[in-house]
Amino acid sequence: MSGIDIRGGGVVAVDTDALRAAADRYASERAELDDVCRRLRLEAARLSDLVDPTGDGAPGRVALIADHIDGVAARAAGLERRLRSLAAVYEFVELRAARAAAAAAGDEAVVERLDRTLDRLQHDDPLAGIAAAELEVAWDVRVLTTVAGPVTSGALPADAQATSILLMASLAGLGAGRVRHGERLRGSAEPVVVAPVGAVRREGAPPRSLAAALRRIPPGADGARVRVERYAMPDGSRRFAVYVAGTRSGSIDGGAEPWDMRSNLQLYAGERSSSYDATLAALRDAGARPGDAAYVFGHSQGGMIADRVAMEGGFDTRLLVTAGSPTEAQAGPDTVSVQLRHRDDPVAALAVGASPGTVGAPGSVIVERLADPLLGPQDLTLAPHHLDAYIDTARELDGSPDPRVAGLTRVLGELDAAASVEVTEYGAVRGG
Repeated sequence: MSGIDIRGGGVVAVDTDALRAAADRYASERAELDDVCRRLRLEAARLSDLVDPTGDGAPGRVALIADHIDGVAARAAGLERRLRSLAAVYEFVELRAARAAAAAAGDEAVVERLDRTLDRLQHDDPLAGIAAAELEVAWDVRVLTTVAGPVTSGALPADAQATSILLMASLAGLGAGRVRHGERLRGSAEPVVVAPVGAVRREGAPPRSLAAALRRIPPGADGARVRVERYAMPDGSRRFAVYVAGTRSGSIDGGAEPWDMRSNLQLYAGERSSSYDATLAALRDAGARPGDAAYVFGHSQGGMIADRVAMEGGFDTRLLVTAGSPTEAQAGPDTVSVQLRHRDDPVAALAVGASPGTVGAPGSVIVERLADPLLGPQDLTLAPHHLDAYIDTARELDGSPDPRVAGLTRVLGELDAAASVEVTEYGAVRGG
């Protein structure tokens, strides 16, 4: 198992506020060093005016110390300038990504406001704008090479699943991996019948960690595809956690199984699927209504469904967690977004057509690692894409000292106050 890499977005892998805070610290230290240097030079001048019967050269030694401190102060000033310049570059990228999202959503007021901010930044630091454009070009190159990697290396198994992944890869470079703000699925899916699998359980408890949450995604052996937890809060409100399974069939002919490759292709191309409609039906059956708070988790195809539930399901999505999803939702400022991706997972690689900027509320992260660095027969089964591998990654994130993990824990902790919990798992059949 390799270590995880936690970052804030595509191109933007740094926190601009943290960069500026570091620059401020260097500026403060430089000012203190300048003051020490000034006092030392004054002392050297005072000593040089005194009679030095011993001839030990004290004034010269003090002056040398002052020269050394002056050099340290100059290096601190250089670091401060570079940190502020980097912060400006990454801010350019973030603002341009936000502008593109606003333009796609037709929000002209936001576009105009961002244009004014970008013009001001361009005037203050023209070189930062140029460097930001170069970063965006490098990101576009990464998009194409990352998607092409599993295809050209022969890492994909030669079956219908691989064929479908290759078809999806042909769209990735066009940005198909991005679910933009205001974008909605097109068309209408086939009828689907949704029904509970087993009895409703009333002894549930909220997950205490991200790994625990992912373990609640239905494994599918009993036909369950969606798990819904209904939390009754002390103030009378309802909150819902929904866990959506990944692909269960490699068929593309539209058979009885909604979680098939046909639904994969539909969702990735921006079209409605039976699996998406089944998930919404399960939520409605559990009592979820527009505006209710939702915590959404999905693996693989379930990640694409989770993205769409968060973006257009009509809920107040507090947390969106996807594992091995081929898409990335440009979640709004009130949704904490957590994306788990394996660098050797060709399905997750399809999401690299997503935004180069940050998405979601503060504390949102993309978590990556190399799940299976060794070549072997397991590569034929897409082992790095398996849910168990992503649960291992979530476990590493849970144990990380990164401060954003504490924020994720706090969001999960919002469910701790529930007066009662009802758990229902649902299966679905296309047709009816």
